[in-house]
Amino acid sequence: MAYSFSLAFLTLFDVAPSRAVEIAAQAGFSHVGLRLLPSATEGLYPLMTDDKELRDTQAAMQDTGVQLADIEIVRIGEGFRVEETVRFLERGARLGAKNVLVAGDDDNEARLIENYALFCDMAGRFGMTADLEFMPWTKVPNIASALRVVEGANQSNGGVLIDALHYHRAGMTPLDVKTIDPKWLHYVQFCDAMANFDPSTEGLIHIARQARLNPGDGEIDLVSLLQAIPDGSVLSLEVPNFDYAKQQSPIERACNAMAGMKQVISAAKAHTDVPTGASM
Repeated sequence: MAYSFSLAFLTLFDVAPSRAVEIAAQAGFSHVGLRLLPSATEGLYPLMTDDKELRDTQAAMQDTGVQLADIEIVRIGEGFRVEETVRFLERGARLGAKNVLVAGDDDNEARLIENYALFCDMAGRFGMTADLEFMPWTKVPNIASALRVVEGANQSNGGVLIDALHYHRAGMTPLDVKTIDPKWLHYVQFCDAMANFDPSTEGLIHIARQARLNPGDGEIDLVSLLQAIPDGSVLSLEVPNFDYAKQQSPIERACNAMAGMKQVISAAKAHTDVPTGASM
């Protein structure tokens, strides 16, 4: 089981992009994820507005060898206009981005598929994939709905993004993961959480954005999820936690997330290595 590790934006949400790249290198990550567009109403991020920060981030990547895995976040709603994503893609391309995180916010699925296909075409011009993340509170709440959109658009650079938290909250299983053609899986986000949760939209968003746990510190069956995805996948560690941010330095947060993920990988490997018929 050989994987690449990416330090997701939300794990170090309070750190400048150039500094996040440096920390990623120190903690053993080969990739980072960075945010340019807002997930809600917080406004544009520095990489969209600050040319100096973009240059500093480019320099940090060149100095460390850390690559940019994904950029966030394109939301496809009723009023989506693909031409409005061009500057976002241009700036991401300057940093070498490979994947774009996409959210589906349109309850008209036919229109969502059409606009998603248009965005895939545009992202493809910049050499990027368009990875649709299912989230239980959005119009794409689970794997089946994400697959309908991605397969309906039928674009070679389309993709389904699995986030371990949303996977658990949506009641998904490894069998659901196996319904995804591996060609649609470009990277997978890992974190952990407790099994009991508030199913309201507010409760789901609260955990997702500020109270996730490091892999192995919660009750999600991350081992079976890991075993269901292709070997060699890029594992993006997305662990936003406001308490962690108050108590730990950014490098400690990055290292702790990495250590937790490596323990999950070791557990998955140990389970795989158990001979048939052996007791557990």
